[in-house]
Amino acid sequence: MKAVIQAGGKGTRLKPYTLILPKPMMPVGEYPVIELLLRWVRRNGVDEVMVTTGYLGHLLRMLCGDGSRWDMHIEYTEEKEPLGTLGALQLVRDWIDQPFLVLNGDLITDLDLRAFMRFHREHPEALTIAVKETPVPVNMGVFEFGSDGVVTDFREKPTLTYSANMGVYCMDPAILELIPRGVPFGFDDLMYRMLDEGLGARVFQHHGQFMDIGRPEDFAQAQELAERGELPMWGH
Repeated sequence: MKAVIQAGGKGTRLKPYTLILPKPMMPVGEYPVIELLLRWVRRNGVDEVMVTTGYLGHLLRMLCGDGSRWDMHIEYTEEKEPLGTLGALQLVRDWIDQPFLVLNGDLITDLDLRAFMRFHREHPEALTIAVKETPVPVNMGVFEFGSDGVVTDFREKPTLTYSANMGVYCMDPAILELIPRGVPFGFDDLMYRMLDEGLGARVFQHHGQFMDIGRPEDFAQAQELAERGELPMWGH
């Protein structure tokens, strides 16, 4: 199995730390988060990885090297200008010859990656998205009403639940045909295009842990878990 790890972002939410380190190199416990990712995908059967780099990409190359110390092979791309979350996949077009994983370079999770890949292979859709139910508190009162404007319900500061994108995808090579070359293109652009064209995608529901260390609150939580030896991606 091949995996693309997206590591080209500037990590603006974690400034000033990301002024000197790319976000995937932020330490969680004793490891940079990208090393946790690489160890995790290797344990789950991935032995070929493409890291898409941009901002401070030379530091990622120095850290990860060719991947041999994890018994895997790592290659790199470099964005000359930002291409969005999926635009950089056009740079790996010739490398893709089978269904492949795409992972954000700043996530921590205990997702069963083997089960996720099996799920994708068992269904016909060209795109599978890992999602997790996520509570979102609303700090105002919320009304429900009909087309005539008559109030039918009211909730004061409710907590709503959504199936949130985890930044973990399994894609067939055909998805690359939907991504334009040389222009910024995000995952949201892909979803809108697939919905407009009636192309199917499927979600894989994850019920365990998930953190996006690009969010300061998740980064702090990840440090606490690491201190207690409870980090979900921990492996040696």
